[in-house]
Formats: sequence, C-alpha cells, structure tokens
Amino acid sequence: MAARQPGTLTPAGQRLLDTASTLFYRHGIRAVGVDAIAEAAGTTKKTLYDRFGSKDALVALYLGRRFERWQAFVAAYLDEHAPDPGPGRVLAVYDALAEWQRDAERGCAFVNAFAEIGGTEHPGVAVIRAEKETTRALYVRLVAEAGVPEAAATELGLRLALLHEGALVTMTAGGQPDALTHARAAAADLLTAVLN
Repeated sequence: MAARQPGTLTPAGQRLLDTASTLFYRHGIRAVGVDAIAEAAGTTKKTLYDRFGSKDALVALYLGRRFERWQAFVAAYLDEHAPDPGPGRVLAVYDALAEWQRDAERGCAFVNAFAEIGGTEHPGVAVIRAEKETTRALYVRLVAEAGVPEAAATELGLRLALLHEGALVTMTAGGQPDALTHARAAAADLLTAVLN
C-alpha cells in the first residue's frame, strides 16, 4: 500500500510520525522496530503500514519533516537576528545551529541516519543529501548577498558548510561541546579575508 501524503495524516498517523521521530533520533533507525513505534504511539502495526506503507517511508518522512523544520527555523532566526545582508547574517547561521542543537544530545539527525542507511537505496538517503545540499546553497547565497563575487561565493559557501558540518560531528562524536564556537570564529576569519 502506498504511503499517504504528509498533509493528509490522520491523528493516529501524526502520533505515529511524532513517536517514530523521537525514537529514531534517540535510539537510531535500525534499533527501533515498527512494533515499538506502534506500541509507543498507542496504535497497531497495521495502522502504521496503512498510513505509511513501510518503515522506510516513515523514516524518509521523519527526515523530511526534520529538514523542513530546520529550514523554517534558520529562516526565522536569520530574519529576527540578522535581517540585513552581510557577514553578520552569514555568521548567524552558526548561531541558529547552536540554538537548534541546544537540546539535541545526539547531534545531527541526518549524519546519524546516513551512518545507518547510506550506501543503500533507502528513500531517506535522498532527503539527507537534499538537506546537506540546501545547507551548502544557503551559505553560498548568503555570502553572495554579502558582496562576495559569484565564483568566490561558491567556494566560500562550500568551506563554510564544511565548517558547519564538521562542527556538528565534532560536538558529539568528538566530545567537543564548543566546536560551533570555533567553527563560527573560523568562518569569520574566512569572511574577513575574502571581503577585505
């Protein structure tokens, strides 16, 4: 049976998605079975399959929803804290990330998911790749808006995204809780070098 579209979830489907999202992030995708999700959501395994078609489709939807929430969060953060183009708006992405990660004890959900499903045909892989590409594109766009020429903006945006991603992994797997502070400082140095 095909999965329902995200906008047409029933209350039981929404409970299943919310519960699965929490469990997948806390314990990992492979460690959480459909029985555990259904039980924790107060539904049946049949309801899960009726609503989503498969666990893989549920995982992809979990990742897609998290991606959408991150995009909305960072856009709102930038509009509130750094509405004008310039280096401050670029660096505010790191501040938004620090705020987003404040209660995220397991780091980046996309990195974690890729460790489990990367190299497969899992539908969640496309979502993970889209999130990483969107983050890179965000930096490229913000750097260009700050006045960096297009060719340099592409390269600088990639470097800033690498700092962003590296800090996420270093915070958790590397046990370095201040990694984002260092990434932001390195990003500021790169921006200064290019803009001056």
